[in-house]
Amino acid sequence: MLRTSMTIQKRLFSSARTLAKDVNNLTVIGGGQMGLGIALVAANKAGVNVKLVDTSDAALDKGMAFLQKLLSKDIKKGRLTEEQAKDITARVTPTTDLTGALKDTDMVIEAVPEIPDLKFKIFSQLAKEAPADAILATNTSSISITKIAAAAKGAENRVVAAHFMNPVPVQPGVEIIQALQTDKSIVDDTLAFVGRMGKVPSLAKDSPGFIANRILVPYINEAVIVLESGIGSAKDIDAMMVNGCAMPMGPLALADFIGLDTCFAIMNVLYKDTGDSKYRPSVLLGKMVDAGWLGKKSGKGFYEYK
Repeated sequence: MLRTSMTIQKRLFSSARTLAKDVNNLTVIGGGQMGLGIALVAANKAGVNVKLVDTSDAALDKGMAFLQKLLSKDIKKGRLTEEQAKDITARVTPTTDLTGALKDTDMVIEAVPEIPDLKFKIFSQLAKEAPADAILATNTSSISITKIAAAAKGAENRVVAAHFMNPVPVQPGVEIIQALQTDKSIVDDTLAFVGRMGKVPSLAKDSPGFIANRILVPYINEAVIVLESGIGSAKDIDAMMVNGCAMPMGPLALADFIGLDTCFAIMNVLYKDTGDSKYRPSVLLGKMVDAGWLGKKSGKGFYEYK
């Protein structure tokens, strides 16, 4: 059964490649961990020119420094030569000018925080300023693609979700989700492009949390509830899931890696959009976000980081 499913997926992907729009210029909106990862893999594996857009030079400087750190690791491990790393860096151009970055772009991938109004505002601008044939993709992990598409008035049929897994340079999976308004050709072109990036796409319906986070984040949330109930310490909860259930990482350590604010935002979307109490965010999770304890990126979450 599994082999048959994989064969169907490969045939779907193979047929999509023959229909693909020729993406040579990519615009990535958001220079954080996800956006930077998408830009790096697109420049490296797909060989495209990338405009990396953020609202401040400081954020872009931080992102490009992280890019150099990742490339240096690949050089040390023999995955890249110094010349190849220079070529990849040259293909990524940081900028705060979104309007300028959209000129002649073939595809846009938005990777800003999970704030619905922020995404709606961006897609409203994309509908007005991006080329008429550009693919407009969002990396949202939980927000309705149909709602995001509705914000892109006049370009609703070109909106699609390409939800990359974190960390993007390591994880091969990408969820592809179409809005109610999305043309099939846009889905096919997106499948083909993520294939060029060396990713393995999975199709999901536009349902709260899609596939990955509909399963993963409630699991993390339940681990937080176990912690706040005093059933086990963070260390013991994670150790049991790693050593007893063969998980590669404990749920609380994983939450720190993802970002507690992101986990909290996804749980809120699941709870609001389904109305099901099983998706109610943990009280402790909300308190930690209020305290600014967001995990690795803030230096403190369920664990402390230097």
